[in-house]
Amino acid sequence: MTSVAGEAWFSDPALGQVLSLLNNEGGEARVAGGAVRNSLMGLAVADIDIATTLPPQGVVERAKAADIKAVPTGIEHGTVTLVIGGKPFEVTTLRRDVATDGRRAEVAFGTDWQTDAERRDLTINALYATQDGTVIDLVNGLPDIESRTVRFIGDAATRIDEDHLRILRFFRFFALYGRGRPDAEGLKACARAKDKLGRLSAERVWSETKKLLAAPDPGRALLWMRQAGVLTEILPETEKWGIDAVPGLIEAEKAFGWQPDALLRLAAIVPPDRERLKALAERLRLSKAEAAVLDGWAAAPEIAPKLAETAFDRLLYRNGPKGLSMRLRLALASARARGLGDADVLAFAGLCQRLLARAEKWQKPTFPLTGADVLAAGVSAGPAVGTILERIEEEWVGGNFHDDRARLLARLKALAGEG
Repeated sequence: MTSVAGEAWFSDPALGQVLSLLNNEGGEARVAGGAVRNSLMGLAVADIDIATTLPPQGVVERAKAADIKAVPTGIEHGTVTLVIGGKPFEVTTLRRDVATDGRRAEVAFGTDWQTDAERRDLTINALYATQDGTVIDLVNGLPDIESRTVRFIGDAATRIDEDHLRILRFFRFFALYGRGRPDAEGLKACARAKDKLGRLSAERVWSETKKLLAAPDPGRALLWMRQAGVLTEILPETEKWGIDAVPGLIEAEKAFGWQPDALLRLAAIVPPDRERLKALAERLRLSKAEAAVLDGWAAAPEIAPKLAETAFDRLLYRNGPKGLSMRLRLALASARARGLGDADVLAFAGLCQRLLARAEKWQKPTFPLTGADVLAAGVSAGPAVGTILERIEEEWVGGNFHDDRARLLARLKALAGEG
């Protein structure tokens, strides 16, 4: 008998309180999905979701009677969040699909555990744990946990027809939990249905893609997405560009302790073309901050093999550190992937490391003059003020920011006199 009873997360008194609340007077509740999956795979458990035979209003009423905070986070879909000691537990009533169109499902609440399990997407996501920790497997998910196989429940094409986003979820879960080759039936079904991804909202596609890119190592998943045509479907910018940089980037992340960065990994597989990236950001509805990061990376100049640190400071002033840091990380990863046996490659890798450290500590110097100084020097209000100010600032940057305010005012006086 498989059990999670000995796991620390399962022994949480708050979880026990929720399960006790729901497992009486005709109600039944079990921990469902990700917590059970991760626990059996020896991975960290974060969110704990609970499935119950009780209707949503019944969950709310029991929580109220027990003085437990109940938040109707998705009550129309059967979900109520119970909060104990600041810790949330999502409680969802068992469901069956009444109608699906590939984007959303109309559901009805029920009490049948088998039906609830079979409406889920992947076998490893449809396991339950009872109040005593016993794992209930209604879809043959335990063998897939053991072999780390990511497999659709039942017919793969049917699962995808119910929700087209499951194509991307298949690859994301393969990146997180899969081993070896993807399940053949699932891979074929995803390839055949890839054009259906265009029917989904851009926000859902980007959200799932970003999660995939943020996986500890998405390299194999991206490779299979490329072969299935899925990657080109959602990121046509990757076509004829290649994803060969990803393994080297992952290795560099491990070597230097970099945190996984979905946008950096995206930058590794798309061309640094500002117009194309602007179109990508608009198409996938990236946030303004995300779009700005990609634009900053594309706008940043490539790192010259023998770039002086003073020259790099000037680049930092003109471009900002974020885009240049992304350039440096990708260049460093590429150098390591090419091998450091070549003296020139080794020297460039060392340069990238030094410049990256410099960029992380860099603080933009403040230009000592303002438009008010130009006006005070006798220049009439108008375009000439900005022109003179920009000229002096450019000279100041070119001199590596050494000139102080007094010298700059003297230069301003000279320019104002020329006018």
